[in-house]
Amino acid sequence: MPIKVSVVVPVYNPGVYVEDCIDSLLRQSLPPDEYEVIFVDDGSTDDTPARLDALAAAEPRVTVLHQENSGWSGKPRNVGIETSRGEYVMFVDNDDHLGDEALERMYDYGTANGADVVVGKMAGKGRGVPVELFRRNHPRATVENAPLIDSLTPHKMFRRAFLDDIGLRFPEGPRRLEDHVFVTEAYLRAANVSVLGDYVCYYHVRRDDASNAGFQRFDPGGYFKNLREALDVVEQYTEPGPLRDRLFRRWLRVEMVERMRARRLLALPADYRRELFEEMHQVVVERFGPGVAAGLQPTQQVVAALMTADRYDDVEAFAEWEAGIALTAVPEHVAWEDGTLRVGFSAEYTSAAEPMTFVAGAPRTPLDGAPEDLAAAIAWVSADTAARFGQATADLLVRERASAAQYFQPVEFTRQEVPAGDDGRVRLVLHATAAVDPAALTDAGVWDALVRVRLGGWTKECRLGPAPRGARPTPSAALAGGHVVLPYWTSPHAHLALDVDRATGRLGLGAISLDEVTASGDRLRIPLPLHVPGDGAEATLRLTSSHGTLEVPATLSPQMSGALLEAVLPLGELRGAAWRVALGTPGPRFLALPFVLRGGVGGVRVVRVPGPNALRRLVRRVRRRLGTAMGRTATRLRARTGRR
Repeated sequence: MPIKVSVVVPVYNPGVYVEDCIDSLLRQSLPPDEYEVIFVDDGSTDDTPARLDALAAAEPRVTVLHQENSGWSGKPRNVGIETSRGEYVMFVDNDDHLGDEALERMYDYGTANGADVVVGKMAGKGRGVPVELFRRNHPRATVENAPLIDSLTPHKMFRRAFLDDIGLRFPEGPRRLEDHVFVTEAYLRAANVSVLGDYVCYYHVRRDDASNAGFQRFDPGGYFKNLREALDVVEQYTEPGPLRDRLFRRWLRVEMVERMRARRLLALPADYRRELFEEMHQVVVERFGPGVAAGLQPTQQVVAALMTADRYDDVEAFAEWEAGIALTAVPEHVAWEDGTLRVGFSAEYTSAAEPMTFVAGAPRTPLDGAPEDLAAAIAWVSADTAARFGQATADLLVRERASAAQYFQPVEFTRQEVPAGDDGRVRLVLHATAAVDPAALTDAGVWDALVRVRLGGWTKECRLGPAPRGARPTPSAALAGGHVVLPYWTSPHAHLALDVDRATGRLGLGAISLDEVTASGDRLRIPLPLHVPGDGAEATLRLTSSHGTLEVPATLSPQMSGALLEAVLPLGELRGAAWRVALGTPGPRFLALPFVLRGGVGGVRVVRVPGPNALRRLVRRVRRRLGTAMGRTATRLRARTGRR
C-alpha cells in the first residue's frame, strides 16, 4: 500500500512524556500499512534512544534516526521530511499526542479538498491554543478569510510534493520561531489550506515540570531577531497594504503587546520585563506602520502606543490596572428541552471585584498617539468599549476536563446597558442562552461549562457560576444524544459541569417510589427522574438472580418532568426467584434500580431492595475497627524489628 502519511517526531530527552506520544501514534485508526512514524533522535542523553530502537524493532511502521544534537527542532524535522515516503507529512512534538482518528480524518479531509496544508483542531492541556480558528470547519481557508495566522506551530499536515515544489524547509540551528518562518510561508504559498474543526486531532501538552521548550525563558535579543525573519517572509509574499498590516498585527499582538499586559507582565522579574520591552520597542519602530496597531482592540492599542513612545513605566502602570479586571458569568436557567440542555446566563466584566462601569453615549474617537497618563488611557478605553458595545459577543464552550477538548455550543444573546448611578455611567451586560447538544459530547467524562466574552479590548473566559444558592437551577439527568448526561454544580465553587456517561449513584434513581412502580400481568411500568427527548428512547432492563441474567427490551417516553419506562416481562423465566433490576444506558453502563422483582405463579411483585439491618451494620463496624487496630499493631511490630 502507498504510504498516506509520514509522522515526523523530533526527539530530545522527553523521558516518560514520549510514552503518550508513542501510544497515540500506534492507536491511529488509519491502517498500519498506510502510515509511517519517523522518530529523529537529536542526540538524546537519557534512555530514549534505546526505548525507540526497541520500538522500531517491534513495529514495522516505526523508523528511528539518530544524529548529533543540533540545538533545536528544525534540523530533525528536515531530516524527517527527507526520509518520509508519505503523500503528507505530519509533525508531532515528543511530549504531545494525537487523537485516535487524527491521521485518517486529516488525510481524508485534505485529499477531499485538494489541500497543501491541513490544520487539525488542537486542545491545550495546560497550554494555550487557537480558539476562534476551530469554531467550525474551513475547507478552503486563506489568511484573508480565516484566522490562520493565529496558528503558527508546526503541528499540521503538509503535502510532501508541495514542500518539495517550493523548496520549503525549516531554518536549522539553535534558534527560536523556526516554525513561524516555515508555517507562514506555507500559508502564503499554498494552493489551499483546510482547517478541520470538528474533531480534536492534536493535544498540545504542558509537562508537569513545565520543561517544554516553549516555557523556557528566552534571550530577548535573539528571540526578536528570529521574529524579524518571520516578518521578512510576510514582506516577501505580500504587498504593502491592509493584508500585510493584518498579518503583522499577529506578531505585534501575540509576541509583544500580550506579553506586556496585566498579570503576564507583572509575573516576570523587573529587569527581564524591561529587557523585553526594549527589544519590542525596536521592532515596533523599525517594522510596523500605523495601520498595524490601528486594528488592535482598545486596550491593546494603548499598550502598543506606549510601547512605540518608549514609555515602559506607563505600560507597567496600565498592566497593574488591567490585572484587576475579570469576567463573571452567572447562570440564570438550566433546563432540558426535548433532548437539548438550554443554559441561560448573564456575563459582564468586573474591576476589583465590582461591576465595571462605562460612559454611555460617548462618540468613538481614534487613539491619537500615546495617552498622556494612566487616567487618560483608562478614560479612552472606557469610552471606546462603550461605543463598540454593539460588537460584543458571548459564547458558551464545553471542555472535557481530562483531555481539554472543547467545542462551541450554539448561542443566542442580547446586549443590555444597565444604568449605574446618576452620572450617566452604565454597566455593559450580555444575556445569553446556549443549546448544548449531548450528541456533541464525544467522550465520557466531566465537561465544564465555560463562558467566553469579547467586549472592547478584552477576550476572557471563566467558568459558568456560581449562582446564588436560593436561585440555583437544579436540572435533572437526561438520556439524550446517545449519552447519560447529569448537569450538576461543582463543590465548593458551584460551577456548572456535565457528567457524561459516568454518573451512577448521583442520578436520583434511589428515590423512585415503589408506589408508582406497577407490574400488571407481564407489563412493567417505572417512572424515572430522567429527561428523555419527545420521541422517546430505547432502553434495556437487566434482570439478575441466582438463576442467571436476562436482558429485556424497554422503551422510555416523556412523562411530566421525567420519563416512563415500559417493558414486557418474560413471566415464565422469572418464576421462583428474586431478580435485581438495572437500567441499561446508551453506553455500556447499567444503573441499579432500588427494587427487586419476585417471580411467582400469578406474575411478579415489586419489592424494595433490602438494606443492611442494624445487626449487619454493627458487625461491619466492629470488623472495620478490628482491622484498623490489627494494622496498627503490625506497623508497631515492624518498626520495632527495624530498630533492632
